[in-house]
Amino acid sequence: MTILQAIPQMPELNFQEWMQNVGVFEEMMKGFLIGVLASAPMGPVGILTVQRTLNKGRWEGFATGIGASISDILYAIITGYFMFLVVDIIEDPIIALWIKVIGSVLLFAFGVYTFKSIPKQKVVDRESPVETKNKLNGFVISGFIITVSNPLIILLFVALYGQFTFILAGNWLVQTVGYVFIVVGALVWWYALTWLVDKVRARFSYQVIWRINRVIGIIVMVVSAIMIVYALTGHTFHYIPFGGKALR
Repeated sequence: MTILQAIPQMPELNFQEWMQNVGVFEEMMKGFLIGVLASAPMGPVGILTVQRTLNKGRWEGFATGIGASISDILYAIITGYFMFLVVDIIEDPIIALWIKVIGSVLLFAFGVYTFKSIPKQKVVDRESPVETKNKLNGFVISGFIITVSNPLIILLFVALYGQFTFILAGNWLVQTVGYVFIVVGALVWWYALTWLVDKVRARFSYQVIWRINRVIGIIVMVVSAIMIVYALTGHTFHYIPFGGKALR
């Protein structure tokens, strides 16, 4: 027996199987990426966060991002619940392939939209009576209201869930950890954005927001293109779960 023959061979998994056989660490990473990707495009709430950071302060801007994150996790859980109801259907290999392909196309279109979007020069920032009474709580509430008023974000979550095979049937603990890290990813994005804006406030402009959108759009388009190629070609992976033991 040769040395190579004596080494246990790790199983080759196609892309769908590799994405499904994940543990807590992998679900944490997928949740984190979903949270960042859902928050990063600079739409109305992003521009409002930047404006408040520049005009009122970093923590006022971050509070707005927290409100947006609360809305995101609400829609993330709603999307996950309805996808879980049809998990027996979406686990069919053919249907799973179509979900990934359609999800890739939706993500690519989302990347194109983000790349081409031109931020408005001003988002109306009216302070509600709640904001007058308690500024930070008011900023959280207004950030939530602006984000929750756009239910189309559900389509983005459907595309992201399909891409990352985020829904794990029969594993509520790992799935819950994934949802928690969607919030973590969103909060990390808003924290980093407000930190950056606060540091370069003297040089920050809407041209910078436009450039951020273009960079994010390019990244999303490239990633979605790679994912659709992997899905269509049935790319294989040697799978080693977190902890170092090969799947058997």
